[in-house]
This record gives sequence, C-alpha cells and structure tokens, in this order.
Amino acid sequence: MATRGIVFFDIDGTLVPSGSSSSFLAECFGHQQELDRAESLYAQGELTNQQVSEIDARGWHGASTSTVDRWLEDLPLIDGLDAVVSWCRERHVEPVLASLAWETVSAWIAERHRLTSNGGPRVGVVNATFDGTVAAHFDEYDKRDRALRLATERGLSPSQCCAVGDSRSDVPLFEALPASLALNANTAAREAATAIVDATDLRAILPWLEEWERSLG
Repeated sequence: MATRGIVFFDIDGTLVPSGSSSSFLAECFGHQQELDRAESLYAQGELTNQQVSEIDARGWHGASTSTVDRWLEDLPLIDGLDAVVSWCRERHVEPVLASLAWETVSAWIAERHRLTSNGGPRVGVVNATFDGTVAAHFDEYDKRDRALRLATERGLSPSQCCAVGDSRSDVPLFEALPASLALNANTAAREAATAIVDATDLRAILPWLEEWERSLG
C-alpha cells in the first residue's frame, strides 16, 4: 500500500526531551557551556543557526565517526517513541525526521527507530574523522523546504502531512501545513501550531494523530 501521509518529527526538545542533541554531544566533546550559551542566543534571535552550527562544529574536530556513534547510544529519547513509530507504520503513514540537529544524529535515530532521515546540517568528515567545519548549513527554512520536497516526491500534498515540534525552528514548517502539534513547546511554537500537548511520553499525541489520520480518508 502506498504512503497515505507523513508525520514530520523535530528532534531537539521534541524527541530529545532533555533539550538538544548537540548539547548532549557537546558535553562529551567538552564544549557544552559554550554551545548552550549560543543556543540560548539563537532562541532569543540574537544568533543565526549558521553561527551556532559553526561554534558547535569546531568542537567536533578530531573525533572519529565511530566515537560519536558510540556516544549516541546514550542519547536520551522520549518515552513511547517506538510505539508511535509502529502506529505510523501500521497505518502506512511515514514518520520522518525534520530537524536542525546534525545529520549524523538524525541518521542515527532514523536507523535505530525506523524513521526516515531527511536532511540537516553536516560536520565535515575526512577519513572517518570530523574536521571541525560545517560541510552543509541547514536552517529552519531548509527544514521546511526539504519536508515539502519529500512530500512531493512521495506524491503527497501538504494536506496529507502534519508536523510535531517544540520551538522557533518549527514555525516555518508549521505555517506550511494544515495540521501541527506543539509538544512541550515554547511560546513561538505554541502560537504557530494548530494544537498543543504537554507530556513526557510520546504516546500522549496518539489521540491527536488519530484525528489527523481520519482526515486522510
């Protein structure tokens, strides 16, 4: 059966409830304090996503890809993720990651939890070692555009898609879709979303997803 719809999931603050996957990895690298300050300034609109990415990427210099994959084994993810992914898959709804998290993080989550990875910023890699540069920038508008492009590739319209997120970076995608859910979200995301849920378990969004799915016909 063909894909009937897509649910786009943000990562940082949504599937990673403790905050940012970048902050989690920055603690492993040793530059968490610097990155947390930069992310706070981004949330306030005082730094661009590009500037934050460059600050973070410098801290990756010299680490191997296998080391980062090993650290990601301990990345805290929201309870109920696999159950919600199964709900989607059983109904031929594709669960897709739409996030400003590093592509390395998105690919790792997608592979282990049966989601589709769909872009993100990239840290440069040379001979399986991160070089501390940003090989590809990716902002909230790229996130929106990549999501809409994937829908088109699947033969779907925006009316067959919805999004779940928590912050400023989700707003452009929320505004492009008829259904969006602010999960444990800040003010900007709550104001842009069509629904709001606060919960520690992702299964709490299932009633909202079930209502959205009925609209698919």
